[in-house]
Amino acid sequence: MRLLVEQYVPTAERIRLVVDNRNTHTPAALYSTFPPDEACRITRKLEFHYIPKHGSWLNRAEYELAVLAGQCLDHRISTINTLREEIAAWESPRNQRQTKIHWQFGTEVARVKLKRLYPSVESIEDPVGPKAS
Repeated sequence: MRLLVEQYVPTAERIRLVVDNRNTHTPAALYSTFPPDEACRITRKLEFHYIPKHGSWLNRAEYELAVLAGQCLDHRISTINTLREEIAAWESPRNQRQTKIHWQFGTEVARVKLKRLYPSVESIEDPVGPKAS
């Protein structure tokens, strides 16, 4: 956070942070890392926005940015005004259609895609040994 405040955007009045970890990304973490006066100086420039505990809207934002990059930003754009115009042209019809995200990663798909994390019946050995017949 200090690097963000001091080097990356030192002229910003306020930096809005969208954070997903309520346990570590807090002003208290800055006070446990830096002396109080330095932590206070850094914290004054930061505005924390925490994503919901269940169901991350940050994932949705990342998905939208990926779609934007693939459909609109796949070429060199020479000026900021051209960039703004192209994004507005992409965004307007998408908002009018009220495009939704269709999450299709259920349990069955997870078992296929994450097969290495799911044990198979054959891989589980009986700790007692073979059963007597």
